[in-house]
Amino acid sequence: MIDLLLQESIKRALSSLYEIDVELKDITLTATKKEFEGDFTLVVFPFVKQAKMSPEKIAKEIGDFVVEDCEDIVGFNVIKGFLNFVVSNDYWIRFIDKNKTKYTYGYKPIREEKPTVVEYSSPNTNKPLHLGHIRNNLLGWSVAEILKANGYAVRKVNLVNDRGIHICKSMVAWQMFGNGETPESSGLKGDHLVGKYYVLFDKEYKKEIEKMVVEGIDRELAEKTAPILVSAQQMLVKWEAKDNEVIDLWKRMNAWVYKGFDETYYKMGVDFDKVYYESQTYLLGKDLVMDGVKKGVLYQKEDKSIWCDLTSYGLDEKLLQRADGTSVYMTQDLGTAVLRHKDFDSDSLIYVVGNEQNYHFNVLKLVLKKLGFEWAENLYHLSYGMVELPEGKMKSREGTVVDADDLIDQMIQTAKEQTLEHGKTEGFDAQEAEKLYRMLALGALKYFILKVDPSKNMLFNPKDSIDFNGNTGPFIQYTHARIRSILRKAQEENGINLDTLSLDLSSKLHSKELDILRILHQFPTIVEQAGQTFSPALIANFVYDLAKSFNAFYQEIKILKEQDVSLMKMRISLASIVANTIKSSMELLGINVPERM
Repeated sequence: MIDLLLQESIKRALSSLYEIDVELKDITLTATKKEFEGDFTLVVFPFVKQAKMSPEKIAKEIGDFVVEDCEDIVGFNVIKGFLNFVVSNDYWIRFIDKNKTKYTYGYKPIREEKPTVVEYSSPNTNKPLHLGHIRNNLLGWSVAEILKANGYAVRKVNLVNDRGIHICKSMVAWQMFGNGETPESSGLKGDHLVGKYYVLFDKEYKKEIEKMVVEGIDRELAEKTAPILVSAQQMLVKWEAKDNEVIDLWKRMNAWVYKGFDETYYKMGVDFDKVYYESQTYLLGKDLVMDGVKKGVLYQKEDKSIWCDLTSYGLDEKLLQRADGTSVYMTQDLGTAVLRHKDFDSDSLIYVVGNEQNYHFNVLKLVLKKLGFEWAENLYHLSYGMVELPEGKMKSREGTVVDADDLIDQMIQTAKEQTLEHGKTEGFDAQEAEKLYRMLALGALKYFILKVDPSKNMLFNPKDSIDFNGNTGPFIQYTHARIRSILRKAQEENGINLDTLSLDLSSKLHSKELDILRILHQFPTIVEQAGQTFSPALIANFVYDLAKSFNAFYQEIKILKEQDVSLMKMRISLASIVANTIKSSMELLGINVPERM
């Protein structure tokens, strides 16, 4: 890679000219701004003090040295303290020739090491997956794939929150109002059916509170003692006591939900290497809590509840087990973390969870360390922002969420309408067309979600996401299909085989071809940065820039109609690298790209 060769040459220049010894990582190169001539820019201001001369003079001396020292740097220019290097035409042609058929350009081989565990999804079995879960799943899956591309061994895991008071709320409501309703009898997906009763519980709970208030009971007391809530609390105690009737109902309703989840995961194209269940880890968590009490790092109050004092860390006291002996979220997270470390002996664990849980994961890390687990230092909370719709926030209890299934179906219908309107399915049979609609719909959804920095809240507008122009998934997908069409014609009409094609090093590159090459050259760095920052947005915005640059080139420069055969071959090879890089970039986002449109 020319940027590494350039860094090494600059290092030699600094040592030879000024006796300045620096690490390669401290020599920062950036892409030269488009308004200036050059490919890579070095800012020389950091070396002014040691060299004891003006930035312009340092830049000129380093430039002269590097041009003599590095054969692929053929020129430079100085703009104040900015040194812009010009890469040789030969280097770029060799770059094209080397990578024209390389599909995984920019990827690193998997290293033999302890795995990085990425936990995402973490649904509750009292409701279907919704738009918020979509961002979680897409982000977690993509981060896992980006880490793999950086050479990490990765294990994707899911923790299903299948027990607790929220689960009992759905169960109590079904017992009270369900009349034996099932997915089969209602025609509803199992997760949607159970979610219906979670919403019904909340409505009934509020009605009971208002009735009690009218009868003269204090509102705060009514909220704690409403009969339907007491029933749910009693059911949770029975569940932890392994009451047969409660366990049977729990298994039955959860089975409905799991079947529904699996269908949604399949639609989204996400998967897991292992699934954990809170019901199987909370007992381990309770054992850890009791062990903490024995060691004196946790304490038990008179009412038998167990707590962890974190005031010395600037936090508060954290409940780890209720007075009635039932566990809380933190209890099972302790158990799951220890079990997962035992299963994978992992060097790092990444939790993909919304930013409303920042406090929770700070506490989890501290409690684990208090319990003596030093590896807890390697836990990382990938905290992401909330997703909102133009209509505002979503609330599961009030039934105002957008179900993932409904949203995906809506996206597919919108993709169909847009595709037919633009005439993108000419020559497709019905099955091929349906496959394309689904591919474009999911591409639009995933790209729109993942192009936003994970830490930021985002507004999702389905209509804006499906557009064949602008910073959207379909625009990039269409660019890929356009290039594949060019490559097919090159082989069918011109007999060009990329596997045996050799390029003429004297072929002169157009400025728009250089624009594409400079972007392509960044890909390994972008993949590395995306892995370091856990940000698929870097990949998304890179691939958009690449597609946009290719389209600007395509509008102005001939490819198959170019009369100079050596130029035509070079441009076909360049187009091949662009197509492959679009495909591999989009795959890191979980997005498929069509071969034709």
